[in-house]
Amino acid sequence: MDNIIVGITGASGVIYAQRLLQILNMQKYNIHLSVSDAGAMIIKHELGTDFNSYQPNLTDFLGYTPDTITYHHNSNIGATIAGGQYPIKAMIIVPCSMNTLCSIAYGISNNLIQRAAGVTIKEGRKLILVPRETPLSSIHLEAMVKLSSTGTCILPAMPGFYHNPKTLENLIDFVVAKILDVLGIKHSLVTQWHSEDFIHNYSTGEFTKGTG
Repeated sequence: MDNIIVGITGASGVIYAQRLLQILNMQKYNIHLSVSDAGAMIIKHELGTDFNSYQPNLTDFLGYTPDTITYHHNSNIGATIAGGQYPIKAMIIVPCSMNTLCSIAYGISNNLIQRAAGVTIKEGRKLILVPRETPLSSIHLEAMVKLSSTGTCILPAMPGFYHNPKTLENLIDFVVAKILDVLGIKHSLVTQWHSEDFIHNYSTGEFTKGTG
């Protein structure tokens, strides 16, 4: 099974990480999880779940007992995932705080999540950052451009509406589906978009579905 790193940092949107972990665990990927102290605080605030960053209760966090998740404390820079020789398919930081994003962009490795991201970049592996911040300053945008130039995927948590979401879960799954698409992992979270041809009647101003 492929190894995938998931980092959770101190930005709003930890429910995206929760859902992603559930999907990856169901598909039996080996997940290496690390959560920053700020990320643990957001989990408590947004999900109402206590998350002890030293001995986390993953069953409480995910709603069931996962069997493919290895947890690493964010201060453990000697963890296996901090080394370039450890085989990793990809790394996702979701949600990704601006502090984490900018640190990675400028080669700063103050903790395991940042270090693992730096290793992912230098080894030419897939790195996906899911920021959830608005508005964005020029500092943030410049850091994103810098990371994009290395091949990093900047995937903002921006739910779409063309799939006609009916629930909050539909909006969450839209973003998680985008992450899975970039990873090349098949899923059925969101119906694939199919365009339709419409004909504009200039005399009435109405659009009608065409036959093509």
